[in-house]
Amino acid sequence: MVSPVSEEQNYGLLSRMATNDGHGENSCYFDGWKAYENDPFHPTLNPGGVIQMGLGENQLCLDMLQEWIEKHPEASICTAEGASEFKRIANFQDYHGLPEFRQAIANFMGKVRGGRVKFDADRVVMSGGATGAQEILAFCLADPGDAFLIPTPYYPAFDRDFRWRTGVQLLPIHCSSSNGFKVTEAALESAYEEAQMANIRVKGVLIANPSNPLGTTMDERTLTTLLTFTNRKRIHLVCDEIFAGTVFDEPKFTSITEMITQDDPTYDRDLIHIACSLSKDLGLPGFRIGIVYSYNDTVVNCARRMSSFGLVSSQTQWLIASMLSDEEFTHRLLSESAKRLSERHAIFTSGIGRDGIQCLTSNAGLFCWMDLRKLLKEDTVERELELWKTIVEDVKLNVSPGSSFHCGEPGWFRVCFANLDHETLEEALRRIRRFMEERRRKTIKRRREEMPPLSLPRTREDMSMGSCLPSPHSPLVRATS
Repeated sequence: MVSPVSEEQNYGLLSRMATNDGHGENSCYFDGWKAYENDPFHPTLNPGGVIQMGLGENQLCLDMLQEWIEKHPEASICTAEGASEFKRIANFQDYHGLPEFRQAIANFMGKVRGGRVKFDADRVVMSGGATGAQEILAFCLADPGDAFLIPTPYYPAFDRDFRWRTGVQLLPIHCSSSNGFKVTEAALESAYEEAQMANIRVKGVLIANPSNPLGTTMDERTLTTLLTFTNRKRIHLVCDEIFAGTVFDEPKFTSITEMITQDDPTYDRDLIHIACSLSKDLGLPGFRIGIVYSYNDTVVNCARRMSSFGLVSSQTQWLIASMLSDEEFTHRLLSESAKRLSERHAIFTSGIGRDGIQCLTSNAGLFCWMDLRKLLKEDTVERELELWKTIVEDVKLNVSPGSSFHCGEPGWFRVCFANLDHETLEEALRRIRRFMEERRRKTIKRRREEMPPLSLPRTREDMSMGSCLPSPHSPLVRATS
């Protein structure tokens, strides 16, 4: 019988790719998911289980998608109504994608951005989800050892998507809560200079707009700063706009495409690239529909060839093309999604607000950036992780600590609210309330124990004498004779 190979022995047998930790999954961000998977909450089967609040999924409008599919069976080649297209679609394997699919995607991207910009279907490159889109762009724009600058805090899986197989580095642009974690020119310059001093070649800046985990959108001033900086340095600007369709409040979302026009020579469009998907806008992460959109012809051509490693199935393309071509439905869906996200955001933030917990003001995304800094005994990552462990193991909520998002300020947590039904969200709020009440009781008890004992008179004579002694601050006038 052959003995199993140990992990140490594998280092000699397998590639560095197979044995390194570049995938980034050795993180408390993913550890929280494992805690949920080992003890998942269910209202009747496991009411004491862990509630999943670490998953950025949009499940609030799946009923509308299901209703559309039921009313349009011809959109699927796996139904009697759509079987006439089975042979053509089942045998389609051109990595350019179905023309109907690319056109529907281009139109939908414009609609999500308020119709203020138009997208060219010939520049739409499909990929296996936003993960595939990010990796394709990294392969196209940089060589192993090169770096992209990225504002903190940022999505933990960027370390996997952008770095792992490409060998590209991500270097932090340090942002502060003092200005709502906005990117500044000074922070950009500082990050760039640090890379130069370390002899690292910077090939671009990677941003997420709207932000994951902040749930905020970048204003035009910030986008102008980024465009000016990248153009001056002659480096790329990659914009992850995967949450563009989740904006539910003012200010409106401004896409990078709105900042550059074909007739305006201010910015070099060859340096601008976008990654997006339908995972968050429509709530279809399992469909694995990612999009690369670049203004650089060479990048478009290379990305299209590389997409062969992660194509979207032709039957999925056909279904989505049909759905997105229904203008009335997509308009209604985006409107209703914004309404439901706004309501859910209000329920969660007002709920924890009654317990004295605040969040960063946000207008987009499927989560809140929750501020628990006042609960830390010390302003350190170690104390943040202690608190996170308590929340996961005792409160039974999987929330994600800020340090897993490379946040430089301990005490922030990302909490997702759009992947739960209403009843589960209410249960989560009850658990948070009990947790905060228990901490308040412990705090009051500790303060009482720390108070010095009162010095009381020991005898009746002491009491009577003490009552006759004038106070040093007595308002009575002393007798002078």
